[in-house]
Amino acid sequence: MAAELTAHQLIDRHRPTLDQALETIRTRAYWSPHPEHPKAYGENGSLDTAAGKAAFDALLGTRLDLGQPGTDDWVGGEVSPYGIELGVEYPHADLDVLLPAMKAGRRAWRDAGAELRAMVCLEILKRIADRTMEFAQAVMHTSGQAFMMAFQAGGPHAQDRGLEAVAYAYTEQVRTPEAAEWSKPQGKRDPLALTKRFTPVPRGIGLVIGCNTFPTWNGYPGLFASLATGNAVLVKPHPRAVLPLALTVQVARDVLSEAGFDPNLVALAAERPGEGIAKTLATRPEIRIIDYTGSTSFGDWLEANARQAQVYTEKAGVNTVIVESTDDYQGMLSNLAFSLSLYSGQMCTTPQNLLIPRDGIRTDRGDKSYDEVTADLARAVDGLLGDDARANALLGAIVNPDVKARLEAAAGLGELALASRAVTNPDFPDAVVRTPVIVKLDGAKPDDEAAYTSECFGPVSFAVAVDSAAHALDLLRRCIRDKGAMTVGAYTTDPEVEQAVQEVCLEEAAQLSLNLTGGVYVNQTAAFSDFHGSGGNPAANAALCDGAFVAGRFRVVEVRRQA
Repeated sequence: MAAELTAHQLIDRHRPTLDQALETIRTRAYWSPHPEHPKAYGENGSLDTAAGKAAFDALLGTRLDLGQPGTDDWVGGEVSPYGIELGVEYPHADLDVLLPAMKAGRRAWRDAGAELRAMVCLEILKRIADRTMEFAQAVMHTSGQAFMMAFQAGGPHAQDRGLEAVAYAYTEQVRTPEAAEWSKPQGKRDPLALTKRFTPVPRGIGLVIGCNTFPTWNGYPGLFASLATGNAVLVKPHPRAVLPLALTVQVARDVLSEAGFDPNLVALAAERPGEGIAKTLATRPEIRIIDYTGSTSFGDWLEANARQAQVYTEKAGVNTVIVESTDDYQGMLSNLAFSLSLYSGQMCTTPQNLLIPRDGIRTDRGDKSYDEVTADLARAVDGLLGDDARANALLGAIVNPDVKARLEAAAGLGELALASRAVTNPDFPDAVVRTPVIVKLDGAKPDDEAAYTSECFGPVSFAVAVDSAAHALDLLRRCIRDKGAMTVGAYTTDPEVEQAVQEVCLEEAAQLSLNLTGGVYVNQTAAFSDFHGSGGNPAANAALCDGAFVAGRFRVVEVRRQA
């Protein structure tokens, strides 16, 4: 296959970016090559918002032919949470044809080496970045995120996570030298001498099982970690969120082909309605790596049944914030209100349980009772979302009927500190938009415990009255240990309480944010610096990203020769 993109061109173009990414994962400082403001993408140009919307509109009602082998049907049926029928059709694959075809190019991809593979991955990311506004529309209309969030999380932040995975993959592969001359002294005899070569060898085909809420942000780390370590990658999107990942596969196939590699190293596995091919794929012998984001039940099933594969799961947890005291009461309320409202709470990092002492808390505005704290937080959410235009920009749309049903059922679990209300979106009248609900529960009552110790994904939070800081710490520990947590937050001015919260999180391996009162929120993480999940509690068995996330995707094979 003739390469239109040479290795020299790719290295010259992308090596500086990789070097900066390598330095940043070492220092954990802020850096991103992908601007997170729409104005950076030009005005009235090919990259601006209008051009992206036009490109998305041009996809509606079309057939996305990826040129994959084994296509036996065309499938689709996505409906935007904003009420638009996408009408895009995708290739349905005969797996007995597609999977063998994905193996054909593996030798050349393996032999390309870690650096060239990384450069190809960065070229894929660059071309995706050039279409950020188009991808933003695709993410918005499959996930229900509001446009600005779909642009940022689905575009530059997802691209950052993909680049981060490539950087970690490269680091782990070059940790061992390509060759070594080995000589062992033998006294008066000639030394024993060997020439040794070490080759990173991929495990096989990686399967990425996409999620509905963050198809690119959650999908890119596994996709690029597997591809950069020499594996082929089969992408199985969520049936409601196919388009963003199908476009990603299209770009990847184009770049691989232009770089002289087999495009079938990356392929799409779209499914018919109700087909449920994830289980079938997950247990096929060709699949050696699985990346999954979604429900705990299916994540547990994968870990138990996909025994031939290295399985990386991000499942679900019960995220907790301890509110013990604060020296910035208004800042705390504003920060929590935003955290509870963003994307209608449909994030795996959104706080669910707010543990508040029943005797109240100390603040810079005087002592506040439990009832005052919950009422003030409700007012803060109301103030944030009181204007419908701003509410729509923050809340987005409810992603599926299950979330709406949980929201409605939560209102019957206890006294409401804040009732949910419907918000009309004038641009998308069929969108289901709801503000958060806050339910008051008692941490000492067994009946209430069943509610707050179960995950309630969506715009639902529980203000749980606790007896003391020690009681809150006990509940926090039990929730992390039994249910897992992607995030933990705490507000306290007491050094002993702060140290105790930190110790619980260290012992139970949960990521902790302390006293956030400004523009950083507990449910947001920054690529290259923050770890998303820890891999050390039931919410996830992996972190995005660290060395462990990539090291199991390949093995180093040694060839020794007599010198």
